[in-house]
Amino acid sequence: MLEIVRVPVLSDNYAWLVHDTASGETVAVDPGEAAPVIAAAEARGWRIGQVWTTHWHGDHTGGNEAMKAQGATVTGPAAEAAKIPTLDTGVGEGDTVRLGEHVATVMAVPGHTAGHIAFHFVDDAAIFTGDTLFAMGCGRLFEGTPAEMFANMQRYATLPDDTQVYCGHEYTQSNGRYALVAEPDNAAIKARMVEVDALRARGEATVPTSIGLERATNPFLRATSAEELGERRQAKDSFRG
Repeated sequence: MLEIVRVPVLSDNYAWLVHDTASGETVAVDPGEAAPVIAAAEARGWRIGQVWTTHWHGDHTGGNEAMKAQGATVTGPAAEAAKIPTLDTGVGEGDTVRLGEHVATVMAVPGHTAGHIAFHFVDDAAIFTGDTLFAMGCGRLFEGTPAEMFANMQRYATLPDDTQVYCGHEYTQSNGRYALVAEPDNAAIKARMVEVDALRARGEATVPTSIGLERATNPFLRATSAEELGERRQAKDSFRG
């Protein structure tokens, strides 16, 4: 079994601890800062042996150096090796990484950054999407195109409904407010936002999400063309809801 623990870091980021109970191995995914992630591991008696990085941005790599100093190895996108000085192993589309007997397949999902990757535990129905697929949103297109992000969304949409999506930020409430504008007649979005608003009012997290839920409520996953996704992304970039 995999144990997956959400660790809030920085202002609105999430790092993730993934622990294999059989082998005792633990990986930290996208640790934006080290201290809270290491503390969360130590509180459970875990030792972080690996760091998996989805992309080069500092709010996803800020803890890498301190974890390396404690013996962890860092795996991340080979295409962004020049921007991730802590990288030990570079990976790309179709490569696999292991945590005990659990295997994650690497997906190349460019757009937010040029070399962005995701880690998909197929057999465990879990995917770590970094800043590509969010709950009711997608990442800004800092280094890519609408066509690239649309292709990512199309790939994510083919995954089983029960696949749990572990993303890098608590953006759900603001994403949902835009989703209500993008699809004002979508009853699933309206119902979801009632739940999201209640969770946030209690200071609780809204992720992980699931592919099935995103298929019903995410205006970017639901876009029917790259052009539509691009229009929605541009509108979201300037949205003040």
